[in-house]
Order: sequence, then structure tokens, then C-alpha cells
Amino acid sequence: MTNDELCARIRQELYALQDLKYRAFNSSLIPNIEKRTIIGVRVPEVRKLAKKLFAEIDCFRYFNILPHGYFEENLLHAFMIEKINDFDICIKAAEDFLPYIDNWAVCDSFFPPVFKKQKEKLLPRIPRLIKSGHTYTVRYAIEILMRLFLDESFKAEYLETVSSVVSEDYYVNMMRAWYFATALAKQYESAIVYIKENRLDDWTHNMTIKKAVESRRISAETKSYLKTFRRNG
Repeated sequence: MTNDELCARIRQELYALQDLKYRAFNSSLIPNIEKRTIIGVRVPEVRKLAKKLFAEIDCFRYFNILPHGYFEENLLHAFMIEKINDFDICIKAAEDFLPYIDNWAVCDSFFPPVFKKQKEKLLPRIPRLIKSGHTYTVRYAIEILMRLFLDESFKAEYLETVSSVVSEDYYVNMMRAWYFATALAKQYESAIVYIKENRLDDWTHNMTIKKAVESRRISAETKSYLKTFRRNG
């Protein structure tokens, strides 16, 4: 099977799962990519297909056929990476793929289980990912810190890592705000310093408070206190 034949097979399988109403809905949630690049396949169906294809095709060959033309092809690629159990192979596949991600939905949808099992090996990769300059690579690195390093593996220095990211990109700063809102829920004493001492830019500061106020994990009393730190403008 040639590369063209492999891609044709995968697109055929994706189109067989197409839901046009879902396509219209999903395209409205991802405004920065063209609607014509969205087939319209629900995420659980893409996951099922990824599991099937991981057992049937040479997924590493498919990983090298980049860039993909469709949103769902990227999603499928991401979900097949999740199936890799060897950390070194998995992180290589993820790092090779991250520069080709062009939207938040793919970025936020995949997180290989082996990452959680090998946190100590994953952590040293984060500084380089954050310095990449690529929107969704930076976003993904912050997401790693949020998912895996705000509980028993937390260190206060990780807050500084995220606060020091300078970006004009909405999708980077939204993840920074999400990170700090989660930190306020999980590591309040360390995180509140960044709000009280105005260590974040205005937009991220206010968005952090907004997301924290919306959180069910933060008490009503704390939410009222956080609101007092909202900035004007």
C-alpha cells in the first residue's frame, strides 16, 4: 500500500462516519480553521477508529505523512499516539506532531496514558516545549503542568514557569489562565501570590479570576475574595 492509498483508506473510513449536523456545530467551536477541513466525525467515533487502525496499519508510517488535510486526520493521529506504551517512542511521536497542530481542539484532546506513568521523564521536556514559540506546543506544555504537576508532584517553581510565558496569542493565554485557576483550586497558598502581587498580565489575571469564580472546586468565600482583585480595563 502506497502512502496515497493509506491516506485514501483513512479518509474513506472517516467519511463513512460523517455527521453533517455535528460538522456545522464543531466548525463553530474552532473558528481559526477552515470549515472545509472539517469532515464532521464525533470524537468517540474517531477514538474507536484510532483503536481499530492502530492494530491494522503501520501508524508510524502514517505519522510521517504530514501535514494532514483534515481536522479529523489530526485527531486520529493524536489518538493513535495515545496507544503507544513505550514512553520514549510516544514522546518522540508527540513532539514530532505538535508543530502541525493548528487548533485548540486537537491540542487539548490527546494525552497519552504513558505520560502519567513516566512523569519524571516527561518533566525535563517542558522547558523546551514552552520555548518553541509555536502556539499549540506552548499550550500543550502548560497543559502538562496543569494535568500532572498540580497535585503531589507540585513545586512552586512551576507557577513561575507558566507566569513567565510572554505571548499575545489568545490560545496560549487562555491556557495560562486555566492553569492558574486550577492552581488556585489545588495549590491556593502558592497561587494566590500571583494574583495579590499582580504577577500576571491584565488579560490573563482577569481571566484567571473569571475561571476560578466559575469553578466548583473553589469556595464561595474564596470566590468573593478573588473578585476584589479584578482589574479595570
